[in-house]
Amino acid sequence: MAGAEQDGARRLIVVGAGFGGLSCVQALAGARLRITLVDRRNYHLFQPLLYQVATAALSPADIAWPIRSILRRQRNVEVQLGRVVGVDHAARQVVLGDGRRLAYDWLVLATGARHAYFGHDEWEELAPGLKRIADATQIRERILTRLEQAELADDPAMRRRLLTFVVVGGGPTGVEMAGAIAELTRYALARDFRRVDPADARVVLIEGSDRVLGAFPAELSARTERALAGLGVELLLSHQVTAIDESGVTAAGLHIPAGSVVWAAGVQASPVARWLEVPADRAGRVAVDGHLGVPGRPGVFVIGDAAAVPWPGGGLVPGIAPAAKQMGRHVARRLRFLLGEAAEPAPFRYRHAGNLATIGRRAAVVDFGRIRLSGYFAWLVWGVAHIYFLISWRNRLMVAINWLWDYVTFQRGARLIVGATTVPPSGAAAPVPGVDSDPPPV
Repeated sequence: MAGAEQDGARRLIVVGAGFGGLSCVQALAGARLRITLVDRRNYHLFQPLLYQVATAALSPADIAWPIRSILRRQRNVEVQLGRVVGVDHAARQVVLGDGRRLAYDWLVLATGARHAYFGHDEWEELAPGLKRIADATQIRERILTRLEQAELADDPAMRRRLLTFVVVGGGPTGVEMAGAIAELTRYALARDFRRVDPADARVVLIEGSDRVLGAFPAELSARTERALAGLGVELLLSHQVTAIDESGVTAAGLHIPAGSVVWAAGVQASPVARWLEVPADRAGRVAVDGHLGVPGRPGVFVIGDAAAVPWPGGGLVPGIAPAAKQMGRHVARRLRFLLGEAAEPAPFRYRHAGNLATIGRRAAVVDFGRIRLSGYFAWLVWGVAHIYFLISWRNRLMVAINWLWDYVTFQRGARLIVGATTVPPSGAAAPVPGVDSDPPPV
């Protein structure tokens, strides 16, 4: 590898090209290290805007960028596409699914998290979460296909079920998803159908606690609930989901016939604890020391959603992009110290910039601690912040143009059904849960 085969250079393996892993690698530009970045996908993904891909506001290319392109000028880095299946900490090797083994002097695990179904993994096929581009495009196809099926349905009960969309979980992802579905059906598609009125679509947001956005101040939660109600979203608070099947969702004894269900209720860390053979908390996160190292595993660091990092104010550092980026940069400073290139950093301390969530057109909430915003100005702040955190100027420009077009025209440009999905004939029973059956070969 040109520029990286330096005499005496130590070997660093970084697993995961999310916010944490990428920040760590970029902060080590010029360091006397041979860095290998491993990811199962060849792109960096801006997850906070996945819900906009799922609701046809953006295309996947607007929020993703090839890893090799991002790091092409950093000469001490090579990128390898692969799926990590374990860590041999005795031999200090990372084990990949194709049998490869990568030796390391230091290892940074930034593998993120997946959605958690609290012991009901069978719900995943019926209620996909939102962590990958594949999740977003699957949800988009389900939503658009249900509308197409409702256009052909003669049975009013069938039509009502197809036009009912349930979102489980009242955190930022759930709130944003519910608001986006309501806007998609009521505005963007309002004049595109003839036999049904998409404005009749029913959007239900189910939350197990007594308010949405539990990490926000109560006053902002209340404003969010009013804004959602203004969009026509039905809120079911203090309702625990007990069943999800092909007919819909059951929560607190209430059954809701639904055509599509989206899961936004919980996350589970990647299997880092199992790889390292160390204890984990209920969400699968690994306890780390003051420099994000794993006790008893020399040379191993865990950052981002997979790390259980105490927050001085109580609880744990949240699994959000700014926290992962700060952790990545801290590990880079720690490694420069271990290389003798910099002074020893103080123990990691998370600096919370605030919480943001958008509800819909011209509506958002922002919590900066003493400063709390809602409404139109908060929506502008949310938009600027999300454009700023996108990885490339191309992404920023494309997202800004798409948002401006949507705002002016009320249109969504990425309304494509690209999967092999069949739409049943008028009056037929529509297969509602997963990807509908493939059409026969022609």
